[in-house]
Amino acid sequence: MAMTLLESAKVADSIENATIIEEYAAQSDILRVLPFENHDGTGIHYNREDELPGVGFRGINEAYEESVGVLNPQSESFKIAGGDLDVDKFILDTQGEGVRTVHELQKVKSLSLMWTRNFIKGDSRVNPRAFDGLQVRLTGSQLLDNAPAGGALSLLKLDETIDQVDQPTHVMMSKAMRRRLTQAVRNGLGGQIEFRMDEFGKQVMFYNDLPILIADYDNFGNDILGFTEASSDGTNVQCTSIYVMSLGPMKLVGIQGRADGRYGITTRDLGELETKPVKRTRVEWYNALACYHGRAAARLQGVTNAPAIA
Repeated sequence: MAMTLLESAKVADSIENATIIEEYAAQSDILRVLPFENHDGTGIHYNREDELPGVGFRGINEAYEESVGVLNPQSESFKIAGGDLDVDKFILDTQGEGVRTVHELQKVKSLSLMWTRNFIKGDSRVNPRAFDGLQVRLTGSQLLDNAPAGGALSLLKLDETIDQVDQPTHVMMSKAMRRRLTQAVRNGLGGQIEFRMDEFGKQVMFYNDLPILIADYDNFGNDILGFTEASSDGTNVQCTSIYVMSLGPMKLVGIQGRADGRYGITTRDLGELETKPVKRTRVEWYNALACYHGRAAARLQGVTNAPAIA
């Protein structure tokens, strides 16, 4: 059964692990809602549904026309995300053991922001240690051009992108694009916006009944979905993208492996190192993405920072 990180934290085997898992989720909109499946081994093999078999009506004494669906074999290998946190013994002796937790949570925040960037921009051809993100995975009919390409957001194309996803659950964009969307609805161009509270007491904006997730900045402070992309025709290099996703079983999910006898994010206190007077904590996570359905997500590319159009 797939569970979000927040659900996993409720059944964690220790308070420390629960705190670490919750902090991961708190720092990233996508990690707050993305369900993760537990798998043994080094990854998974599965068939992605790309086309359903044909069906129809028949007459008396007629046969059905033979037809099969299209399933494309896929493989996902677990990638190792994590980091070591060293806190000098002098700091611990003078400020107490509690300061170690503060440093640990800073490390977790950094890892969460790094993972969020990889969820979108990850490319195993550039960094084979990372999994492929949505930007690499979404091609063909699931990659749509804004109209005009390299222009202001077209609400018509955004609605078309939503329709291109089977049972969409979320929209993901930058804060700048969220402002443009709010401006468009305020100016009466269309769409419906409302706000609801999430698990952390923060307001989440909904567009046409789909919650909007924000891809903000990464662990280096850079905008994940900044206006740094090129339009499809190459005429504008100050564009961004909007993603629509269907998160859930047999759609788009995260997968995670087992480490130290348990699934998910693990922490280990390695104690004081012999080589230098620091105490080290190691945070590690074996994880990847699995896209079980050919229409589990779609990308609208070529959007500039300008007032939206109908």
